[in-house]
Amino acid sequence: MPEALDPGEKRMAKGRVVVGLLSIGVLLAGLGGAAAQAKYPTQTIKLIVPFAAGGGVDAYARILAQTLKEKRNIDMIVENRPGANGTIGGLGVMRADPNGYTLLFSASTHVMAKQVMQNPPYDPVADFTAVARVGEAPMLVVMNPRRPQKNISEVVADMKSNPKNWEFGIAALGAMGHLATIGFGHLGGVTLTTVPYRGTAPALNDVAAGHAQLLIDPIIALLPMAQSGDVKALAITTPKRSKLAPQIPTAAEAGMPGLEFVSWYGVWGPKTLPKELVSTINGLFNEAVKEVAASGRLDTLGIEAVTETPQMFDAYIGKDVARNTDLLKAAKFQPM
Repeated sequence: MPEALDPGEKRMAKGRVVVGLLSIGVLLAGLGGAAAQAKYPTQTIKLIVPFAAGGGVDAYARILAQTLKEKRNIDMIVENRPGANGTIGGLGVMRADPNGYTLLFSASTHVMAKQVMQNPPYDPVADFTAVARVGEAPMLVVMNPRRPQKNISEVVADMKSNPKNWEFGIAALGAMGHLATIGFGHLGGVTLTTVPYRGTAPALNDVAAGHAQLLIDPIIALLPMAQSGDVKALAITTPKRSKLAPQIPTAAEAGMPGLEFVSWYGVWGPKTLPKELVSTINGLFNEAVKEVAASGRLDTLGIEAVTETPQMFDAYIGKDVARNTDLLKAAKFQPM
């Protein structure tokens, strides 16, 4: 017969069994989590756009969401949560479960919240996970169509004589349009009066109505109203004219050399989004960007495709924030 265990040996044996079962449980849980991520997505993904519907960010988000549905049968809804310079939508993502089903789709304005707001509700870099940079686009300078000026040189001249007659709309503080507007004032040697809005669409509508006189924002959002005559296109903010609108001069041709800015678009998740999910989501958006670019739809929007790894996106953000912070300081900009 086997030798009986004394009470101490029995306790040790029981402890080994418990530890073994716990280890197996942890292993199975890990495998279950990995399996869940491998199957991602299994439910509808909410893509939050922190601006009003109808703007450039919103338009591109919807195109990518539609492409993922058509090509991968992925259900993705775009939800607009405008306000507070994009931070209302940002908060919704920051506070979401880090499971990949609530994502932020925004532009450069997101990463500049600390520099342009007095009391931002979060750190836009440290409190989020950069997932994918998906495109960049030149911007357009537009003016109320009833103004008689024909180019930037004439605008600047009138600004110096009648500064109270000019107001620049700002679609979002810290966005590339805002930074380009600061650059406009610096290069033109004029002090600008700016009016912040909750996104491109309301700012553009006010320029068309004459409540504001000028706006700089991505060509994707402004060109349709420029082509219809609701606003007057003065210049594009790139060294070369756009193939999308070759009749519009560059800023240098219109009288302001050096006014060169591009807007960019990206996807973020909550801070603790698992690396495996980050990689998966990055791959899905890169695939969608390539599909849209191949179809020619990006050309019609004036957007240049960008497909990067999350690490490359992180590095890009660091350089972009550093450059734009220096620009704001040089302009003596005070957070609002």
